[in-house]
Amino acid sequence: MSVLDPLAARYASWLELPASSTVDTSDEDPAEVRAMPVVLRIERAEPPGRTAVLEAAAAAAVAVCLDPRAEPGGEWHDEVVAWIGGRIRKVSRRARGAHWEAVQALPGITVEVDGAQARALVPGRVLDAPKELTRLQISGSELPDDEPGAPPPGVPVLHLNPRVPMTAGKAAAQVGHATMLLAASVHADGRGEELAAWAEQGHRTAVRTSSKEEWDALHPGDDPATAWRERGVVAVRDAGFTEVEPGTVTVLGQWFDHA
Repeated sequence: MSVLDPLAARYASWLELPASSTVDTSDEDPAEVRAMPVVLRIERAEPPGRTAVLEAAAAAAVAVCLDPRAEPGGEWHDEVVAWIGGRIRKVSRRARGAHWEAVQALPGITVEVDGAQARALVPGRVLDAPKELTRLQISGSELPDDEPGAPPPGVPVLHLNPRVPMTAGKAAAQVGHATMLLAASVHADGRGEELAAWAEQGHRTAVRTSSKEEWDALHPGDDPATAWRERGVVAVRDAGFTEVEPGTVTVLGQWFDHA
């Protein structure tokens, strides 16, 4: 069993929901809302590159879910399972200096990519978030676009929707969703050796903004099973609480053996 099994099981049904339903939280108890915090290190004097920090966030999010501590009997297991059993919320925050150092003491995993750092924390109830986290800003995480070049071979590619502008904080949460969906889909296929090889790479990905033509070719609107089987593609569909319209597909994750 993997903690991602429930995510794989309901992936297709989420994509098929009416957009109005993705944003409907009437069945939730506000006191039980859970989220995975993703903290981006954005120093004032030397901010990171946008692509690098998104790639770090993408790797950190899935690393928490696939860490041995998230497996049955592990110290993170109950919290991770409770989170994945509901809405897969992530909340990105920015930190610098002493505040960045403080969140290193909270349970989670920090990933560094090309000098950029992101830390995904073990998910929990939003109301229980520690002060080291709640004092961090959610807004202000914008970084200028960069030009990372062609994706390197041998890593999954996370394609950002070219028609949907997102702040770095929003995009960090979305690419974290994408790596989780990729891992869940590969696991559901029984390809554990591929997940192990990806873990040895540090769950690296290439985050790129597709051209409109590339995006349309990857995601022409067929059913999720066909998209995965024929192109190795999963789609991240946002609930629509912030920045984008409900039901918007924000990221297409493409497993590297289909690139």
